[in-house]
This record gives sequence, C-alpha cells and structure tokens, in this order.
Amino acid sequence: MKQITIDPITRLEGHGKIEIFLDDAGGVENVYFQVPELRGFEKFCEGRPVEELPSIVTKICGVCPGCHHMGSGKAVDAVFGVEPPPTAKKLRELFYMAHFVHSHIAHFYALAAPDFVVGPDADPSKRNILGVIDVVGKEVGTEVIKQRRLAQEIQALLGGHQTHVVMNVPGGVRKGLTEEERGDIEKKAEGFIEFAKFSLKIFEDVVLNNEKYLDLILNGPYYMKLHSMGLVDKKNRVNFYDGKVRVVNTLGLEHCLYSPEEYQDYIAEHVEKWSYLKFPYLKKKGWKGFIDGEYSGVYTATPLSRLNAAVGMATPLANKEYIRMYDVLDCKPVHHTLAMHWARLIELLYAAERALELAQDTDITGKELRADVKGIVGEGVGIVEAQRGTLTHHYWTDERGIVTKANIIVGTTNNNAAICMSLKKAAQGFIKEGVEVNEGILNMIEMAFRAYDPCFSCATHNLPGEMPMVLNIRNKDGEIVRRILRTKN
Repeated sequence: MKQITIDPITRLEGHGKIEIFLDDAGGVENVYFQVPELRGFEKFCEGRPVEELPSIVTKICGVCPGCHHMGSGKAVDAVFGVEPPPTAKKLRELFYMAHFVHSHIAHFYALAAPDFVVGPDADPSKRNILGVIDVVGKEVGTEVIKQRRLAQEIQALLGGHQTHVVMNVPGGVRKGLTEEERGDIEKKAEGFIEFAKFSLKIFEDVVLNNEKYLDLILNGPYYMKLHSMGLVDKKNRVNFYDGKVRVVNTLGLEHCLYSPEEYQDYIAEHVEKWSYLKFPYLKKKGWKGFIDGEYSGVYTATPLSRLNAAVGMATPLANKEYIRMYDVLDCKPVHHTLAMHWARLIELLYAAERALELAQDTDITGKELRADVKGIVGEGVGIVEAQRGTLTHHYWTDERGIVTKANIIVGTTNNNAAICMSLKKAAQGFIKEGVEVNEGILNMIEMAFRAYDPCFSCATHNLPGEMPMVLNIRNKDGEIVRRILRTKN
C-alpha cells in the first residue's frame, strides 16, 4: 500500500500532518489527520482557585486567548452563582467583537486568501500573505495590518492586554470606559464596518466572479452533509457571546436547543487511539463513525454552521449579506465546505456592526461593573462562540472554590471528525489512478482543513495513556525505507 504524507500542513495555528493511504489501483483508501502535540490545560487547572482560571486559560493559545477568557469568565460567574450587571456584560461583548474582527481578518487575508487570490496551485513561495499583497496592492495590505492593530488596541484597552487578558472577575469586569475612550472605539468600529464591506467586495470580485473558483466551491470534493451548531439569541439569530446552543440537522430542522448547563445531555466525546483530539458527537444520534448524512452523529461548529443554525443576523448589513449568500448558493443549510470563507466575512461585518452598536450604547460607560459575590455553587458552565466554533468551559470546585475538575471543548475539537472526513473526501476527489500527485493537488487537499480555521494548540486535550511516536526514515527520493514505532507495550 502506497502512502503519501503531508507534513507539516501549512497556514494553521499549531502543528499537524495528513497521512494518505492509497490502494493498489492508486485510489485513496483512507486518510488520517494527526496532530502531534498535547496541551494538558484541564489538568493544569486542577488545584487552582477558580477565579484565577480566566487569566490562566488565555495561555492555551495566542490566537484565541479572548475566547477562552470569555468562556472561562462565564463559567466562573456560574460557579459563584452571580450574574454580571448590564454594563459589565456589554463591555465583555464589546471586547469580544474586537477579538472577532482581528481574528477573522487574519484568517481571510493570511490563511485563506492565498488559495484564491494567488491560486490553489500557484508556486508555494508566492502562496502567502505577501503573494496576496502583490495581487491586491500594498494599500490593501497596509489596511489589513491597520484594522487588525486597531482591533487589538480595543482588546488591550478593555482586557488589560491584547493577548494575556485580565478583564473578567467573578460577576463582572475590572475596569470601565471613559467617554473619551468610548468615542475612540466608536470611530474604530465605523472603520471596521467599511473594511468588512470592502473585504466582502474582494471576495465577490476574486472568488464569486471567477467561474473556476465558484465551480470548485460548488462542484469540487468539498461537500459534506452534517448537522450544524451555533449559539443563538432569543430570536434564533447569530450571537457570539450569549444565548443558547442550537443544532439543526442536514435539512435545517432543529435537532436541539440547549442552555450551557445542559450541554452534557446533548454532547458526548469519542476517543480514537491515533489522535490527541477527541471527537465530539450528538448524544441522541450516537457515534456512528466517520460518516456524513442525517444518520450520522457528527456535527460542525464553524462560521458557516453558525449561519446554518440561525434564522439570520442581528445587525442589518450582515443580515443582508446573510440572505444574499443563501440566495446565491440556492440552498439552506449550505454544506459546501469552502463557503465557510464567505460566512466568515459575513461574521466579520456582524462583529463590526455589533461593536458600533455597543460603543453607542448609553450603558457602556456605566459605573456598575461588578455584582456582589455572596456564595459559591461549586459547578459552572460557560459557552461562547469562538472564531473556530462553539467553546465550552465546565468547572467543578470544592466548597472553597478550588478546582477539582475541568472540561474544555473547543471549536476545533467540535470539528475534528468533520475535518478528518473533509480531508478524505478531498483526497478521494483529487487523487485517482493515473493522476500525478503534485504540490498543487496536495495544497487543494489542505484547503479542506484550512476552511475550518483550525487551532490545534487549543484542541489537543486528550492523552490516551501513552505518547506514541512514529519515526519515518526516507531515502533521497523521499520514499520511506524504515519506520520505527514507539507504542504502549
């Protein structure tokens, strides 16, 4: 059996490799997506005072620390049985909108755009952010950097630091906003909206108006029918910070709608010995393996999934783009993997509009920043939407508030099974008997996982009782001549 290895995979946060196994006829028999790193943060949390966790978990990842800070902060609120006052909640959400703006800009321009703006089979030396700037112009590149910087400035102002966030305390936030600071954020949010509109125009010009790319999205091997998950408000519209988790089936019908504290009634986690990432699935469906369709228990939690699970966006411009996407693709839910990039830009516009709404809210400069903490419940769950999917933090403590157990299900973990399946479908679509497997084809296989914007530093939380190692020794032609395995005896 012939084996093709993509190692390392590129344009992601963390490390990973793809092992493709071919049958005797040259077709793809199986694909394994492996992440050779471990983050043991659930264990690190044990024995710590629970109020310290929002600042500790930001170290899980340098790309989405704000997500962990917010999910953790909400879980800590629940442990103490306290609800933050309106001003504190709005300040948290304002921080979070800036966090989404900077992350979605980074993914689209630095990670996704090289595949479309430069081309999926372009020279790898040009298929990067510099190659994108060569095509769209230095002015656009400068604006990308500027808008991300402005979003980071808002995070630093509200969070105490743009990466190592210290904003949340039990029942509220550490500091408020002055009128001058509010006015500055308002101006920045107005700029975010214009940049989001500009980015959607680039997507339309470069991708939607390119018949080759549109055909790749609609008719390429990037299609898979799975359930869709996302956080929604009381009107079932997309919400990143607060609400209930809604899951719709492959036809768009509601499968379940649950509050954070109910997640264990609906979500379970499967383990495979070849991966440090767990495989969450829908409990009522059960784990049926790596299959798609209505019978499957596998779901996705991505920007596209959030739009699929909702009935619309809560801001006017984003909702207009939401309607347009489903009209153009002529279906809902949308199961085209590469449409995640379009959904991500619609979310960018939503985050920008919501940031402006919050900056103009009269409560945002209020002085009541924290509710009184009067006791301890001892267990709490916090759920937010990370850029990469639904994020759950669940803490158990003793009567003193010392953490005895923690469970964290991150966005990329939710999507782990779907990523594996997407890679296999892409590999089977591009690698066939008689086809020369060149670098361009391997990159188009990578595009299947890149659409999910995966973050593996966040996701690797499972240690299956061993630290296996596979050492491949290759000759000068790249052929494996010897394989050394270290496995559990």
